[in-house]
Amino acid sequence: MPPVSCGVPKQDDGSARRPAAPGRTQPPAGTVDGVAGTDEVVEHILTAYDTITVVGASANPAKAAHGVPAQMQRYGWRIIPVNPRGGVILGEPAYPVLADLPGPPGLVDVFRPPAQAADIARQAVAAGATALWLQLGITSREAREIAAAAGLLYVEDRCLSVERRRLGLSAPDPSGAMSDGDAR
Repeated sequence: MPPVSCGVPKQDDGSARRPAAPGRTQPPAGTVDGVAGTDEVVEHILTAYDTITVVGASANPAKAAHGVPAQMQRYGWRIIPVNPRGGVILGEPAYPVLADLPGPPGLVDVFRPPAQAADIARQAVAAGATALWLQLGITSREAREIAAAAGLLYVEDRCLSVERRRLGLSAPDPSGAMSDGDAR
């Protein structure tokens, strides 16, 4: 299967990278790219959550916000699209905002510009998310701080499909794995 482009242009919001912290054995909340433990958090998220709520999901197959969730869906993850236009994306009903979901979103994956990340982080916390993932090219100091204050698992500036491929993973078995809001 050809690689999927994560295609989010890099935009700097002024977030400075923190120096590496000592390695940890358990995935720490609030861990970011460039800080020891991120690989462990990435693997934990991809092996614990069987559902991915995608903010900014697109119906346009030419966009990464369609291709990445489509690939994750092909590998067994349930995709819940969030798009203000609603409709159906990847065969699933799209919700206009996180607050419209029928239950807690668990893992929230973000395909929106960095300037919107903090607001989405606040919405994710309010909706009961337990993990926040900002796609490749998206970083936000404020989103990171919001996620850390709420105890969310956190990844930024990484692509779900690249990490899935790197780790050789498929979705966890929903009958035996934690899912949605239980994956901390």
